[in-house]
Amino acid sequence: MIGEPQRAFYGNQYSLTLPVFTHYGVTLWVPEVGGPIDPDSEAHDLVMSVFGGVSKGERTRIRIRVRAAMAAQAKLEGRFLGGRPPYGYRLADAGPHPNPAKAADGKRLHRLVPDLATAGVVRRIFAEFLAGFGIWAIAQRLTNDGILCPSAHDAPRNPHRAAIAWSRSAVRTILMNPRYTGYQVWNRQRKEELLIDVEDVALGHRTQQTWNPKDAWIFSDQQTHTPLVSLAMFNEVQNELALRGPQSQREVKPTQHAYAFKGVLFHQSCERRIQGNWNHGRAHYRCRYPKEYALANTIDHPRAVYVREDALLDPVDHWLAKIFAPDRIEHSLTTMEQAQSAADLHQETAHQTIQECDRKLKQYRAVLEAGGDPATVATWTREVQTQRTTAQTALDDTRKRTPVMNREEIRSTVESFGGLLTLLHRADPSHKGEFYRRLRLRLTYDHETRLVLAETRPGPTVDLKCVSEGGLEPPRPLKGTSTSS
Repeated sequence: MIGEPQRAFYGNQYSLTLPVFTHYGVTLWVPEVGGPIDPDSEAHDLVMSVFGGVSKGERTRIRIRVRAAMAAQAKLEGRFLGGRPPYGYRLADAGPHPNPAKAADGKRLHRLVPDLATAGVVRRIFAEFLAGFGIWAIAQRLTNDGILCPSAHDAPRNPHRAAIAWSRSAVRTILMNPRYTGYQVWNRQRKEELLIDVEDVALGHRTQQTWNPKDAWIFSDQQTHTPLVSLAMFNEVQNELALRGPQSQREVKPTQHAYAFKGVLFHQSCERRIQGNWNHGRAHYRCRYPKEYALANTIDHPRAVYVREDALLDPVDHWLAKIFAPDRIEHSLTTMEQAQSAADLHQETAHQTIQECDRKLKQYRAVLEAGGDPATVATWTREVQTQRTTAQTALDDTRKRTPVMNREEIRSTVESFGGLLTLLHRADPSHKGEFYRRLRLRLTYDHETRLVLAETRPGPTVDLKCVSEGGLEPPRPLKGTSTSS
């Protein structure tokens, strides 16, 4: 029973909800129609649709009034409208709330005052940026000096962050925040409702926080709190950010070089793809990892790792030609079949572990029903459930990587690649790259041992779209190693 339908349904929610009630035999009573809703009555549908429209219109009017009031309070009064204080400030009491009803409830106003522990850090960031230091360099200098990053300084409200080192996003956010000039700023972001699925509007909307354009920001008419930087310094920083940023007017020249291992070369320490880099007239691959990110992710990673392309081409091509050569077909077939057998053995072991865990859980349940100690049984159960989860994860991972091609399919795949590999040495690097990707080649570079682990997962020679349930997964990787300089 609903006393006020305009407060229960918004927009088209009634038309989406009533079929569910009807399916489960739930009767909906509304006073405005004099009793229960008749799903087959056009009049009832019309009345409820009108109430949905009324609710939507009222919601829109309330939103407009609230936003207009908040904009006026921010612009004319410079009032702090809630939220976290920016890094470098803290909240201070600004007296009772001007609304008598809210003041009677104990609500009070707040204002921003400089935080003695962090205000100097904000001034230092602006000064160093104007002195020529980049965002990455500033973040690293702050980390090296032992200064707590914003998430570490306010750890109770940032338990989801590593809070180990300064990141460039934190430095950039500080440099772009106009509230450090002493003016109150509101409407920098808005909540936008987006369709969950444009193909199925009935699923409704999801709310997403979106940045507003700068001309929509609301600035207070006067300074409302102590500035940490001058307005002139802030504007100078914004101009410099625009010149350094990706949206600047500088001409960006497209690359003139093709990289054979584009997208297939990875760095073992960070597990990221290594980017192509033309250096000293040769093709290189470079993995850059700022020190603050290495600290935050507890990774022992050099600042930059370089790999020469010409040191990889010959070893990789010779390895591919060897494993896919016509006279090596039988050996390759045996290797792939052995990989499949090993995967089957891993699956069987995981299955046995899961079955054993299920048997133990049944026994523990019987002990508990027979009057056993609940605390002891709970400890046993947690241990077994952990073992079962580990086994299930291993089983799922094995299934994803398990090849199911029969011997003839493997033979066809190997023979198709064997003839093409003789052309690799004379091929253009861009053509080589396309061949490597079709071969599903993956190279993993270890900068400590200066070795590259090579893996290939050749798929069927025809263009197939595979699904996990269809049994069309590619074969297990064939592995080899190659040295690099």
